[in-house]
Amino acid sequence: MTRSAFPFFLALAIGLSGPAQAGQAVASASAPGVFVPDAAQAALVAKARRAGATDITTRPAPDGGMIVNGKLDGRIFVLAIPANWNREVVLIGQGYATPDSTPKVPEDPTAPSESGGVLRHIYGEGLAVGVAAFDKSGIATKSGAKNAMRLHALTTRLGAKRHYAVGGSMGGSIVLALIELYPKAFAGAVSMCGVTEGWRPLVQQLADTRGAYDLLTEGTPYALPGAHDLTRSGLPTEPPAGDPNSGDAFRAQQKMRILMPIFALFQAAKARPDGREARIIRQVAAVGGFAPDPAAIGAPVYAAVLGMDDIVATMGGLPIGNGSKTYAPPEMSAEETADFNRRMQRYNAAPHAIAYARQWHEPTGKFRVPLVTVHQTIDSLVPFSQSEGLGRIVAAAGNGARIAQYAVPPTKMPLPGGFDGYTHCGFSPKQNADAFDAMRAWVRTGRRPGPEAVK
Repeated sequence: MTRSAFPFFLALAIGLSGPAQAGQAVASASAPGVFVPDAAQAALVAKARRAGATDITTRPAPDGGMIVNGKLDGRIFVLAIPANWNREVVLIGQGYATPDSTPKVPEDPTAPSESGGVLRHIYGEGLAVGVAAFDKSGIATKSGAKNAMRLHALTTRLGAKRHYAVGGSMGGSIVLALIELYPKAFAGAVSMCGVTEGWRPLVQQLADTRGAYDLLTEGTPYALPGAHDLTRSGLPTEPPAGDPNSGDAFRAQQKMRILMPIFALFQAAKARPDGREARIIRQVAAVGGFAPDPAAIGAPVYAAVLGMDDIVATMGGLPIGNGSKTYAPPEMSAEETADFNRRMQRYNAAPHAIAYARQWHEPTGKFRVPLVTVHQTIDSLVPFSQSEGLGRIVAAAGNGARIAQYAVPPTKMPLPGGFDGYTHCGFSPKQNADAFDAMRAWVRTGRRPGPEAVK
């Protein structure tokens, strides 16, 4: 739920003094700067160890609380527990990270930079906030859900009486998996900018956008680097032997290698609004179902170029196919359209991959708890159609009374080259907080939030 306009090239990025008070952790006078949990916090740490948590370390959190880092079955987690913990816990579904990057958790979930400040807001209401790392980067809905449930079991042993699931982007997919596959584990949920209709329609859009871009820029200065097989990644995400760059630095370079020709295309279109480049942009956007915008073209293309191998490996095959699809790019003659369809690479979905995607990446709409979803009407990576698709699925399941969906205006931020680009998950702190508060009030009162709860 981070307020991040284009997280694909912008990195997403925690001493107490005075007399001790009840429930307040203090630093040891004999060892300045060393955090010493109070009696109640020490008891929670002891319970965590008995529950199987290992490698536990503790640090101070705001207002006398405690941050606990550790491992569950070898997977790292972080848990922020306020001094006035009300025995409610929010478990966070994290967003997508480039394949081959190291799975992480926030250093401090209460930091204002995390999730647009909403986790600090939640913590300030007396709720604990927990994040479990994925087993792998890239597509990770399955491990995200399973590791969240490990943290669910731990916090239950610590005394939690109620859990909520909250997540953005891929974390929204994790939220849907949690409330549908573990129907008794959560009291309510929030998905922000989430992959809520399912990964198959989104992956198809990514592949279509990449395919259209490849065809329409072939032989031009705007062509993408690397291989052009739509069923495979076009560039590696792991540095080759001898490369002096770290893995993250190498992946950042690969992202920019993809983005620079796209930005050059937009520069040319800006100089010639009625020219070929502007027409290519409109055609690529129409084929992929994204906005004709540098971020909304760049993000899907780069996600497909760097992520397709991981998608195939994770799902056990290609979960999408276009063997019988007819493309209709705008501003083309009948002959040009026929040539476009003839030249577009064709591929078929693997049945095993479809089955995997349906189990872990597609909702049934039959969840049993209140769900609040928020989506910007234009998003550079997870389009608004994901929100609309979930609405149709829930309606078909006869479960409309358990969902409240909100559409909010899009936001933009500056991009390299003097452009503005649409954001992905570019919510304000207030929108994030309002969504959570609306869901929690719904759980506590039984009254569905109104149409103005998030705006």
